[in-house]
Amino acid sequence: MQIKDQTVMGVVLSDTRDKVLLIQRRDVPVWTLVGGGIEKDESLENAIIRELCEETGYTTKVIKKIGEYTPVNKLTKYTHLYECKILSGEPTLSDETRKINFFDINNLPKLLPPPYPEWIHDGLKNEKTLIKRNLKSVNYYTLIKNLFLHPILVVRFLLTKIGLTINS
Repeated sequence: MQIKDQTVMGVVLSDTRDKVLLIQRRDVPVWTLVGGGIEKDESLENAIIRELCEETGYTTKVIKKIGEYTPVNKLTKYTHLYECKILSGEPTLSDETRKINFFDINNLPKLLPPPYPEWIHDGLKNEKTLIKRNLKSVNYYTLIKNLFLHPILVVRFLLTKIGLTINS
């Protein structure tokens, strides 16, 4: 059973901090950071470590908590963002993951929806204090704009919000 209305996400940077690990999802084929739900009685740190292993095959450790992001609408959940480091493993696809890749932070994929660019930027800041702010980049205006630019992707995203997934 998952904790409702909260999620964990992980920023995994290369040792030189010039590349970031992204996955391409199967349900909505866009590139994203790795993350997901928190199981009952699971710590936030264990949740992101589990999600990273399930979705990429990598064993990781948490370096630090980057931030907490409060949703301003029903399009997203309260999110705990962590910087993580790969300890071992090989990239392994899952039923949720279509592709796994490191991308140069100056050449991120075009299909990288908000708030992922914002979170990658926050991970690169290396702030000493926890970032806490509203998640304004995920909004209805952006959703409608993307409906015209990428209608199939937006419909697939909306279907996931009601529990229907199309895995390809």
